[in-house]
Amino acid sequence: MNAVGLFCALGYLALALLARPPGEPELGQFFALIAWTGLPVFGLYLYAVRQDGPISISRLFFWALVFRLCGLFGGPLFEDDFFRYLWDGYRFATAGTPYGAAPEAFFVDPAVPAAFQAVLSQVNNPDLETIYAPVTQFVFLLAYWLRPASLEMVQFLLILADLAVIALLLRLTSPRNVLLYAWCPLIVKEIAFTAHPDGIGLVLLLAAILLARQERWHGSALLLGLAAGAKVFALVLAPLLLARARLVHWLIFTATVAALYAPFAITGGTDLNSLAIFAREWEFNSALFGLLAAVMDRFDARVVLGLVFVAFWIAYARQYVSRGQFEIPRGDWLFGALLLVSPVINPWYLIWLLPFAAIYPSVWAWTASLAVLLSYITGINLPTDAGLQAYEQPLWVRLLEFGLIGSALVLDLRRRRNATIDQGAQEVK
Repeated sequence: MNAVGLFCALGYLALALLARPPGEPELGQFFALIAWTGLPVFGLYLYAVRQDGPISISRLFFWALVFRLCGLFGGPLFEDDFFRYLWDGYRFATAGTPYGAAPEAFFVDPAVPAAFQAVLSQVNNPDLETIYAPVTQFVFLLAYWLRPASLEMVQFLLILADLAVIALLLRLTSPRNVLLYAWCPLIVKEIAFTAHPDGIGLVLLLAAILLARQERWHGSALLLGLAAGAKVFALVLAPLLLARARLVHWLIFTATVAALYAPFAITGGTDLNSLAIFAREWEFNSALFGLLAAVMDRFDARVVLGLVFVAFWIAYARQYVSRGQFEIPRGDWLFGALLLVSPVINPWYLIWLLPFAAIYPSVWAWTASLAVLLSYITGINLPTDAGLQAYEQPLWVRLLEFGLIGSALVLDLRRRRNATIDQGAQEVK
């Protein structure tokens, strides 16, 4: 285990060294290091499964921490969203709210300190107000208070949240399964290197699941409200977790979300305006949406696929609620279905799916954890003579990405069918 950990750590150190100079590393180097840091983990997991051997929790945590410290040393790769986090923290601290004004309104404001003028000049989509929800904004505010305009402080706080995710997963599944998440290249890259804040909502959601399993409904409902106040993704599982709770717990959940949003709504706005624009207009790396939008109106495609997801969710919810005892919801299925119909599939969206893929391991989910990183092959990261717009992808990228995931899904279905046949044969005997 230590040998694999050291081997992967060398890969992350090399990735950190590539990330430090200005500009982005070559895509070939990036994907070589992703393979370096990912494939040995899968090999170690399969070896542990076949040998039925234990996984040391202390070693699991030690190397998970080392990998994330490499990200803290290295910095972002292929992303600039972190400038928005820094700007939001500054606006929250100085104006009392990060909402109500787009960054472009401050381009010529002499009151903006020099450090934040440099941040402001790098914020993407400066014509839009922030899309980040209240709980996430409090983390940005804390980072500002601790060290203004410091990406490293944001990374540090998000790494702490991610380590808490690992600790919670160890309460929900075996160390062997947690290895898949704790040493996953996508998790390390998107949280430790690039500082995507999805882990904030995720740690709250997992804590809510743990309390729900213990029937501590008051705390679970509160944490679910906080998770929904971190990112709307939490709403996919919140009703399922509260299905066996009482009305008072639904009220706690609703009141928590309302208490998070009300102060900002009163003082000038929330993230919902920009979120609506995002849902209505943006498309990137989509699966079914890209296919459907090629033959029908894009708005109609959104409606159709939205209804498909709702139907899938209701079907699953009916089956889930009918069971007599508490089970951890299949977040891998539900978040996977949501991404399948979504107009946008960014790699960091899988942060919400992968903890459930650790609880319920599958080939397709962990194949997706690597395949989705192919979405970084875009016009902005390819040579200018490729003839692509900034976020345009070559057709072969999506074909390869979703072809790999689809093939893995077929393999999972065949394995499940064979297991069912074998079980039936054993029962006959």
